[in-house]
Amino acid sequence: MTAPEDLVHRVAAKARATSTTLPPAASAEEVASAEAVLGFPLPPLLASLYREVANGGYGPDYQLLPLVGAGRTVLSEYQSERSASAKDETPYWPAGVLPILDWGCAMYAAVDCRSETATVLLFEPNAIDEDGATAWFVDAESLAGWLETWLTGTGWYREDAHELDDVAQPTPWRHAAARIAG
Repeated sequence: MTAPEDLVHRVAAKARATSTTLPPAASAEEVASAEAVLGFPLPPLLASLYREVANGGYGPDYQLLPLVGAGRTVLSEYQSERSASAKDETPYWPAGVLPILDWGCAMYAAVDCRSETATVLLFEPNAIDEDGATAWFVDAESLAGWLETWLTGTGWYREDAHELDDVAQPTPWRHAAARIAG
């Protein structure tokens, strides 16, 4: 197995072990349809997770949003945030950044689909001041790395993370202002 295939396999195993009922995986047609609506492709690893593991319902704490379907989805949340941001006095949501997990309190884990590594970002709207860029933080340099923190139980979101020395904390996303403006 290649590294991405191995990671998808390990994520699937943990998803089955930690979720009582996983939704069915998204079909290749559903993923392609979502990409057509978005106007850009999903990073290969993210697409594989939706096609091969499940259409959301697993992952850290509040679990991945479904890509497609009824109710709140990655697609609907992206469209909603982009629309609200465009109307806001202080734009805050960049194109190509998909919310994949709702942390609560309007915070999201989001994947930068324009990044070669699928950087995972933390959107923290309480940090917005005169600049929407202040709400964005790098959670993990790659989706693969972010998934590894979930698999190994070393994410900043762990209840006892403040007691551990080796837990990486999100840092400001230096590309946020340029991406929001562009």
